[in-house]
Amino acid sequence: MASNRNLLVLPGDGIGPEVMAEVRKIIAWMGSKRAVGFDIQEDVVGGAALDKHGVPLADATMRTALAADAVLFGSVGGPKWDNVVFDKKPERGLLRLRKEMDLFANLRPAKVFDALVDASSLKPEIVKGLDIMIIRELTGGVYFGEPRGTSTLPNGEREAIDTQRYKTSEIRRVCAVAFELARKRRNKVCSSEKANVMHTGVLWREEATKLHKEQYADVELTHMYADALAMQLLRNPGQFDVIVTDNLFGDILSDEASMLTGSLGMLPSASLGATDATGRRKALYEPIHGSAPDIAGKGLANPLAETLSYAMMLRYSFDLPKEADLVETAVENVLNAGYRTADLLGGGKTAGAKKVGTQEMGDAIVQELDRLA
Repeated sequence: MASNRNLLVLPGDGIGPEVMAEVRKIIAWMGSKRAVGFDIQEDVVGGAALDKHGVPLADATMRTALAADAVLFGSVGGPKWDNVVFDKKPERGLLRLRKEMDLFANLRPAKVFDALVDASSLKPEIVKGLDIMIIRELTGGVYFGEPRGTSTLPNGEREAIDTQRYKTSEIRRVCAVAFELARKRRNKVCSSEKANVMHTGVLWREEATKLHKEQYADVELTHMYADALAMQLLRNPGQFDVIVTDNLFGDILSDEASMLTGSLGMLPSASLGATDATGRRKALYEPIHGSAPDIAGKGLANPLAETLSYAMMLRYSFDLPKEADLVETAVENVLNAGYRTADLLGGGKTAGAKKVGTQEMGDAIVQELDRLA
């Protein structure tokens, strides 16, 4: 069994530990049945780290993350920590990981499984077969630009400032990820910004176009303003393959696209850094659903987004596409067999469904892996 793959597991808060426990079952299965092993370290982050260390991410944990081949992340936050100072909020732990690992490319797939077509808020004929990848620039833009802050003006008014900044290198590297990924999919990239009203949008469009001409002319490239793209995601989402955009617009558009699938509980993500001289890149994988404190500890959480995040880890960090396909097929087959956690039962359109909890869904995936193997 190969055991030189270093994995840091950070379950975090809320439902994070519950869904991570189910993925640990799959990791164990892969180790015993497919000889895909990991040297695993588990640590705390977010509110759990705040309770233990007084900070949302300890320096020692950060060092472990930087040394790991991949980080598998759960979720952070909850009402228990709502009143802590801004710099110690649980979410700052995740932001620190992204920033110090330089995870500049966030991959957010929005795929509609056939078994869940009716769970979408859009008509089945619009979302059936949908498979989009949104790539969001993650370490620049308005969330990190300086100057930023709140001040009081001489007349007593308060003023807040956030600065949108992008450099050529930041734009080109995330667009390169989009073009490379498109080559393995349907070979189409839509680059999105607001070049009609923002200087950063003009630069983004110019640099994406230059890079395309220089290195990726074989890939179809289109441009679309972010507000128009938001409309088109609801009107005709099937027209898109890979979408690449900045931090702010990516935050908004990827959440919109996620709801086309019917449930946040189904959606994984990957955050990738640059490739080093050895071909290794820092990476963090997480479900997008958050900590869901209202159902935490009740055994109701859907573990499939965390499971699919693990599949993305196998694919993008460890070059194990067959194993990633195996996990994704197991998820699809379990859904086709009617297994549903509570979040997948909306709308009364799942007659004959087998309502299950977190552990039962995890067990069903492992049983399906056994059958497939």
